[in-house]
Amino acid sequence: MSGYPRWWTQVTPLTLLLAPVSWLYRMVVALRRALYAAGVLRVERLPVPVIVVGNISAGGTGKTPLVLWLAERLREAGYVPGIVSRGYGAGAKINQPRAVDAQDDPALCGDEPVLLARRSGCPVWISADRVAAARALLAANPACNVILSDDGLQHYRLARDAEVAVIDGTRGHGNGWMLPVGPLREPPSRLNSVDAVVIRGNGAPPVDSIAVPRFTLALAPGAFYQLLHPRITAAAGHFRGLRVHAAAGIGNPEHFFTTLKGLGIDFTAHPFPDHHRYTPDDLAFEDFDTLDALDALEARAVIVMTEKDAVKCARFATENMWALGVTAQVDTRLATLLIERLQTTRRKP
Repeated sequence: MSGYPRWWTQVTPLTLLLAPVSWLYRMVVALRRALYAAGVLRVERLPVPVIVVGNISAGGTGKTPLVLWLAERLREAGYVPGIVSRGYGAGAKINQPRAVDAQDDPALCGDEPVLLARRSGCPVWISADRVAAARALLAANPACNVILSDDGLQHYRLARDAEVAVIDGTRGHGNGWMLPVGPLREPPSRLNSVDAVVIRGNGAPPVDSIAVPRFTLALAPGAFYQLLHPRITAAAGHFRGLRVHAAAGIGNPEHFFTTLKGLGIDFTAHPFPDHHRYTPDDLAFEDFDTLDALDALEARAVIVMTEKDAVKCARFATENMWALGVTAQVDTRLATLLIERLQTTRRKP
């Protein structure tokens, strides 16, 4: 349920077998970062400040909701933010910068960029080269005066004015090993160099030795909305007494399932891999043979999912498919800290 394979959560014989590969990966990561720090590899600085929201582990941690929250706080402070992303989850690597809008196909752009375009009200551009994506965004949107990078903590070529690392409180650092035998992209000591650490959900990840400000992130559930007709909404009580199937293709599906339990909804859980590309057959559960058969059940069987899943299922949505809207809840002191950091490194807008 955590979204991590078993060998990423504990030390197994496979850990010991692949330990040399993990050590080599750690050395390469350290060398690459040192080369950027020494100026051997070129860092490119944009004409506007950059805030990077990322993590040091593989898998989702709640970065996208936090980016949405930060975009709103920046607007309130007088900034005009733009968002860049790699476009992970698209069917092919995005080598050339491209804009993403709310109607784009997630299979071409990635699920998170499409969700950001729908929810943020900001220009969103994607590319494997985030520097190129940011420059293209600024050229197309000259009023933009701050860039938010969704992920990219390890994309050192993009100079940044502030860094935020997000940690899943329930998973922490897994077994504490770096890829491929553990989930870590960088060692935990990397957290000492960021401006803030944000911990999502309950749990106690090993960050006591980290001497940077720490904040908590919670996702507050809102209303459910129908995929086919998004203006049709419902409260949790609408689903009580129905046969509910919950689908979650996110970094840690258990977060979504725990939220549904807290809302008093009984359901059958269907976890999928992060960024899963859904087909109608994926959602043909045991209550019905095909999605068309849902109508015959007179809405007695329904499917609920996250907003990230919803953008990928909209093309074959039925009236029995619902998504749960969520809003990030973060201490406003995080926004204050980051805006002060921008104001010390760049001119105020």
